[in-house]
Amino acid sequence: MKFWKGCAKMFPGKDETIKIMNEAEELNPGPWINHSLFTAKAAMFISELHSELDPEKSFVLGYLHDIGRREGVSSMRHTIDGYNFLKDLGYDEAAKICLTHSFPLKNVDAVFGRWDCSKEEYNKVKAFLNEVDYTIYDKLIQLCDALALPSGFCLLEKRMVDVLLRHGVNKFVVQKWKETFKIKKEIENKIGKSIYAVLPDVRNTTFEIDL
Repeated sequence: MKFWKGCAKMFPGKDETIKIMNEAEELNPGPWINHSLFTAKAAMFISELHSELDPEKSFVLGYLHDIGRREGVSSMRHTIDGYNFLKDLGYDEAAKICLTHSFPLKNVDAVFGRWDCSKEEYNKVKAFLNEVDYTIYDKLIQLCDALALPSGFCLLEKRMVDVLLRHGVNKFVVQKWKETFKIKKEIENKIGKSIYAVLPDVRNTTFEIDL
């Protein structure tokens, strides 16, 4: 397993990303595909108002954040599989996002799910989190991952409860949520408005009615 030792800031273009995701859907179809697309769109919409972010790059990184699921049904294994897949293609920055997107709180145990990997891989992820510096793109995708259901954009609270209902609660839940809300506030201060103001149909998806 080849782990990150300094990011080369490389990622595919939008067209290649779409091809990669189409192939992934053939390998392992499921709700994760639409979730990834809405994560990408949320990142793009927010980036259009953020002076430090590029919308196309944000779309690409958001779309690929769960690409490890192309390998099949897994829990936290998908972060490692995604990292390795994109790293082998030479896309270092996109590979990094595969590992960082699940960790607004930098703690290897602050996950919803289980580490279905070897002890060696677990320890390498732990070391990675101890060493890595988050960029604004890491934070953006962490936030947008928490704004996207397979059916569309939603309030953070709805997505958070959705995840807990599927994976259960652990002692890091509150800390992790607080870090996500910190990112939300940081980005909103930068764009000068609520993130919900730029996400189409967020009310409809959240409340499951036409408003």
